[in-house]
Amino acid sequence: MNPKNKRDNPLLAAGMVGVLGMNVAICMCLGYFVGSWLGGSKGWTVLGLLTGLAVGILSCILLVKKVLEDTDG
Repeated sequence: MNPKNKRDNPLLAAGMVGVLGMNVAICMCLGYFVGSWLGGSKGWTVLGLLTGLAVGILSCILLVKKVLEDTDG
């Protein structure tokens, strides 16, 4: 019998999806508030949202990369 791989756990996958979604949402909210704080105009707010989205996606990529490296062993 083969030992179960940690990546085969469906709860781990569901938890990862939830964490990734929350990560992007929190980064976008922070970007919105920083954009509103900087100038308050629509341009600054949109720039803050886009920056938050980019940071959220980058952090998700790094998080998934780290999880996959940890489970390869």
